[in-house]
Amino acid sequence: MPAVHDFREIPLVDIAGMIAGKTETYADIAAQLGRASRDVGFIYVTGHGIPDALFAQLLAATEAFFRQPLDVKMRTYIGKTTNHRGYVPEGEEVFSAGTKDKKEAFDLSLDLPADDPDYLAGNPLLGPNQWPDLPGFKDAVSAYYQAAFSVARVLMRGFALAVGEAEDFFEPYLTKPPSQLRLVHYPHDADATDAMGIGAHTDYECFTLLHATQPGLEVLNGAGQWIDAPPVPGAFIVNIGDMLEILTNGGFVATSHRVRKVKAERYSFPLFFTLDYYTKVSPLNRFVTVDNPARDGLVAGEHLFAQTVQSFTYQKERLAHGKIKLPEKSVGLSSFGQEARLIQSRG
Repeated sequence: MPAVHDFREIPLVDIAGMIAGKTETYADIAAQLGRASRDVGFIYVTGHGIPDALFAQLLAATEAFFRQPLDVKMRTYIGKTTNHRGYVPEGEEVFSAGTKDKKEAFDLSLDLPADDPDYLAGNPLLGPNQWPDLPGFKDAVSAYYQAAFSVARVLMRGFALAVGEAEDFFEPYLTKPPSQLRLVHYPHDADATDAMGIGAHTDYECFTLLHATQPGLEVLNGAGQWIDAPPVPGAFIVNIGDMLEILTNGGFVATSHRVRKVKAERYSFPLFFTLDYYTKVSPLNRFVTVDNPARDGLVAGEHLFAQTVQSFTYQKERLAHGKIKLPEKSVGLSSFGQEARLIQSRG
């Protein structure tokens, strides 16, 4: 018998029926999402309805931004904000293995006004975006964010059904979520070898909706083997995050993943879809048994903030100088997913 979660490939689920509002398809699509979430934690999703032209506009705007000199990009350095928005230079982000990745990024989220009460109160993840002074950038990126966010919201209805709840179960917790979109650039590297690029990690939110231009993504299965997850034309890659793992008490897998170093220039566009900042996430009763007692819950935004503080150099410096502090009951990096399970099993 193969090991639990000892998968060799990533399943594909067509969500066109849900996007089109064909309610008679919801149960079947939700069942497919549930099986993929339990067995793999990664899914190719087709039928999302986002036109190729929108991807093309996003890519063109992203390429234009990253082609700029470093000093120009640093005008929107993420460390200039209190709510984690802007340019992330190479080496800024460090995962649990301690390696600095050869990549740069631009991070943004739900673009709230400067007088948003949570932002004014000092919330570390809510508020306005930093936008570079680059013609067409804000419009192209905002259009894609809105389209991807809409698809993610539909997916959330499918996941609600997959965990045994009503399809609108998550709606009250999606009023102002700090769902982050990253524009990630891996420069051409003629000396790259087939080795790790981004360190192994899980994503901190409910799930991630990813569009990428080149292969390189790898997924860790239950046997400790890395499985390729190359782009599939017309499909998003969706992976389960920490919050759905907690909600299902480990039933859904926040599968660890990483990016290999590849020679080709690569762009990646993950939307990390989460719940409202103050949402308390705990295991649903139906997933708690004598043999599988309830895991500790968390507050969605606090978990996301704590993981960010432990990953970004500028946040670590603020923490060290007492300018910020970790929320109570924060967990360390790599506390979820197959990587954590393998570590625990080696005990």
